[in-house]
Amino acid sequence: MRAARQQRALALAGITTARQLPNPTVTFSTARDSPHQSVVWDQPIELGGKRSKRIAVAEEEQRAAEVDISILSRQIRRRTREAFYRALSARAQTEQAKAALDLALRLREIVQQRFEAGDVAQLEVIQADVEVARTEADYELTAQSQRSAEVQLAALLSRQLDQPLSLAGKLEELPPPQLLARLTEIALRANPEVQRTAQDLKVEERRLDLARAQRIPTLGLQAGTDLNAPPDFQVGPRGQIGITLPLLYRGRGEIALSSARVKLLQLTLQARQINASAQVASTFFDFAAKRRQAEQYAQKIVPETVRLEEMAEDSYRSGRSNLLILIDAQRRLNDVRRAYIESMFAVQDSFAILEEAVGAPLD
Repeated sequence: MRAARQQRALALAGITTARQLPNPTVTFSTARDSPHQSVVWDQPIELGGKRSKRIAVAEEEQRAAEVDISILSRQIRRRTREAFYRALSARAQTEQAKAALDLALRLREIVQQRFEAGDVAQLEVIQADVEVARTEADYELTAQSQRSAEVQLAALLSRQLDQPLSLAGKLEELPPPQLLARLTEIALRANPEVQRTAQDLKVEERRLDLARAQRIPTLGLQAGTDLNAPPDFQVGPRGQIGITLPLLYRGRGEIALSSARVKLLQLTLQARQINASAQVASTFFDFAAKRRQAEQYAQKIVPETVRLEEMAEDSYRSGRSNLLILIDAQRRLNDVRRAYIESMFAVQDSFAILEEAVGAPLD
């Protein structure tokens, strides 16, 4: 966030500059003619509220900087949320791989018992050993993937990369359902593109006001003293007023350019609002579909697949089916559990995208 602090400092410096008053000019002259010396103080006086309008432009530019900072904050929030749930997902995948390894070890034990009892051939023992080796390799790869995800999260959080992270959260706790009408209403105000364009429009409107005020001439007040003009006087006050006549240059070009920019930004804002509504609707339906998919896995697909695996194991124990059927059932169970974990992460990822599109926290 160092860049954000620097941007805020630049905006504050702009306001300080806008508040400054014109410096006076002091002139001292000497001549052979009478009066021989003179001192003149020249102070420009801005008319037409130029200073206040200049300050208004700087203040709107400061708000534009704050908008940029808030957009950056939301982007960081999305990246951190994705990294957090990716780490949780990696941990869940590691736990699933460990469960698959335990299942394969249990399978090998069952096969070994049946082989010792003379119910099966040694071929099935070899098949069980191969299945254990495969699941061990999957477990080691998943554990390394978990470490990679945790390192990425630690880097975002500015933590030590070689220290384990303590994550408080559950991947299966899905974000709450959302209402499209409510999200669209929020996005029309808080969407990053809408917000930035709306603020650019305000800045340009203030610049247009300043350009119109610049047509009013600046008044120049001069006060001074003539010195050493014998025999008439030694010290004599003097003063004069000067003003620029707007005969040749009246700032019409700046006003026309600023007016055109205001109209362009007004049209751009309308387009941004339409795009924001479409983007929110698209991400909303994507989030709803992925949330429904995760619920289907949790409520039906995973429980039914567990039941099928248990039935296949009982059938193999009793000798009614062969080993390949049981291995296939266990692999299917492991695939379904991995897909369930991936579906839960997909929900969290889609929710992060939806939240950024809306432009406001949703949980």
